[in-house]
Amino acid sequence: MAILTRPARTDRPRTPDGTAADPSAPASPSTSSTTTVLAAALLAFFVISLDGSVVNVALPAISHSLGGTMADLQWIVDGYTLMFAAFMLSAGTFSDRIGASRAYAWGLASFTVASLACGVAPNLGTLIGARMVQGGAAALMVPASLALIRQTYTDPGKRARAIAIWTAAGSVAVAVGPVIGGMLTSGLSWRAVFYLNLPVGALGLALLTRIAPSPRRAAPVDLVGQLSVVASLAGLTYAVIEGGRAGWGSVDVLGTLALAAVGIAVFVATQSRREQPMVPLSIFKNRTVLVCLAAGFTINAVFYGTIFLLGMYFQQVRGASPVSTGAMFIPMCALISVVNMAGVKLAARKGAWVPMTIGQLVMTAGSLLMLTVTSSTSYWIPVLLLVPIGLGGGLAVPSLTAAILENIDGDRAGTAAAVLNTFRQVGSCIAVAAFGALIADTGHFQRGFDTSFVACVVMLLATAAGTAVLLPRGAKKGGAS
Repeated sequence: MAILTRPARTDRPRTPDGTAADPSAPASPSTSSTTTVLAAALLAFFVISLDGSVVNVALPAISHSLGGTMADLQWIVDGYTLMFAAFMLSAGTFSDRIGASRAYAWGLASFTVASLACGVAPNLGTLIGARMVQGGAAALMVPASLALIRQTYTDPGKRARAIAIWTAAGSVAVAVGPVIGGMLTSGLSWRAVFYLNLPVGALGLALLTRIAPSPRRAAPVDLVGQLSVVASLAGLTYAVIEGGRAGWGSVDVLGTLALAAVGIAVFVATQSRREQPMVPLSIFKNRTVLVCLAAGFTINAVFYGTIFLLGMYFQQVRGASPVSTGAMFIPMCALISVVNMAGVKLAARKGAWVPMTIGQLVMTAGSLLMLTVTSSTSYWIPVLLLVPIGLGGGLAVPSLTAAILENIDGDRAGTAAAVLNTFRQVGSCIAVAAFGALIADTGHFQRGFDTSFVACVVMLLATAAGTAVLLPRGAKKGGAS
């Protein structure tokens, strides 16, 4: 599940690999060992992807240790995802502005310190706050790690292979996350889930000492636009989570919904007036972009919402141990990287709409069959039903990015990809918030569980239909504005 980021616009002279160089900057990191750079980049994406799924299995243990309600547990997951999504749009620009190697160092150091804070957290408030810092640092690390690869691998073929390896690291992390989370929680403590990041962070920082400083680029930072994105996403997430606990008519919920609406309005207003907007609003006039954004939101919502729901189901309803719960996700996650390549090949022959449509329909079938799962269902049935959800997502996701890149002008492709990944992260965040609110009443877990999967089916059918009807046919060669 690669995350592409937005290259900043600049009028500076360009280096041979296409980046805009600062004449006073140190030598490009292309002079460094390519193996060292790739290893550093892989560490970043692996640990970021791992933290997106490893914590889910540890949630019941965290609740037992620190107390708290279902809403508190949701914030442990969504605090990370929220900040990751909120800062994704401007992180690439900031990385360009200070240099990729510096941005990577800042992000990795912040992520490591925040991980330590999570591990020693004495209460839920501290843990949630540290998770938010982790998410913001992760958003900075992703574009920086990709930029390091881009600067170092000047040969297009070698660069493509390096990015493919980088992407595979994320897929492996997603696959092993629940398993590692379960093993660490059962064998040691839920705190070990966060301590795991400390040696990884130390190794990454050590590798950075062997990488030449990256050139800086003239990249304007849209502070108002960034703050409005944070306000709107935070307000929406808070409203969805707290709406299930305090009621949708409460003052807090209505107030944060109003904050979200104001944030969106400010963002649209500022982007329409800036000469170099963070997100050019004209990309939303592209039908392919709109379809892919909706599909990306839905696929991530279903995938990560399912991991959240089943993690709670196996432990709270069926009494499974954390390690057993993690093992139950292996069949679903292990096949993702395999079908990723199948989706790419199918898109090349038939067009992106084919694997995207098929993938969403396969996920629909898995979600629909989840409605047969109850507290007395044999363990192997939900484990098997997880497989089509993972297979469908793995088939569709690579084609989402390909469809956007093939149907948008080259100078806006990075922006569109960044917006896509923001929508995907928001989908994960909202799903955990909404599904958690639905199952918060432990006396009616089954009703919330079923309602959540009904919502998955409805969303998937809608976006699958939109994909089949609205996306262009065939493999497109060239961009459209």
